[in-house]
Amino acid sequence: MIKIMNKKLARLGKEMAWLKRDRPDYYAQGIKRLKTGEPLDYVIGWREFLGCKIDLSEKPLIPREETEFWTEIAISELKAQSAKRKTKTQNLKALDIFSGSGCVGIAVLKHCSNIQMTFGEKEEKFVKQIKKNLKINKLTGRVPRSDVFSNIEGKFGYIFANPPYIPTKKSTVQKSVKSYEPEQALWGGENGLFFINKFLSEAKNYLNPEGRIFMEFGYGQKGSIEKLLKKYDYKNWQFKKDQFGRWRFVVIE
Repeated sequence: MIKIMNKKLARLGKEMAWLKRDRPDYYAQGIKRLKTGEPLDYVIGWREFLGCKIDLSEKPLIPREETEFWTEIAISELKAQSAKRKTKTQNLKALDIFSGSGCVGIAVLKHCSNIQMTFGEKEEKFVKQIKKNLKINKLTGRVPRSDVFSNIEGKFGYIFANPPYIPTKKSTVQKSVKSYEPEQALWGGENGLFFINKFLSEAKNYLNPEGRIFMEFGYGQKGSIEKLLKKYDYKNWQFKKDQFGRWRFVVIE
């Protein structure tokens, strides 16, 4: 118990130092918010994600470093593909679905040329958030309000998906996550697969013949997702680990 308390105090000390550096004008009020357990990124109001400033004023899901890890891999792949393309002026169409803050699509737009990005997001306030983040980072993209694919048109060379995947019965989720982050971006039904199933049942209809999907998922879901991929007749996929050695995302063709 003492070890846990010391860890918590050490983390709070670091957060206070970051707050003092990034928001000195807001320090006293910010400390009060931190002490209640509110995440530092919400208190500061933004988070850096692959060189992009991601505003969090509408309280979307806070971008995770695991998501940053696979997004960087996708960006490297896109850059390599772009170098091989014969027609450099033609835009590649990409979709960032379950977009939240827009961090994935915005990072791709920032680092890759000739990308036409669509952001699919169900919640109206997060549609507003994505538009704000596009403006902050001096980028452009389409942001239809869409429940999974309900308002998405056309086909895409790349689809990036970070669906809600935490099982609703899971009790080990941090208190700060449960208390402050949007539940609609966290919970994926009893086994965490509700939105993953819905996404995979439709995604191939929106993918170009040689297109690719990058999809994030949670701990222990690899086997169940493989069954869904077979059920929906996908032909090729590769499961990948994150920087911590955990199965974290799948690349589907």
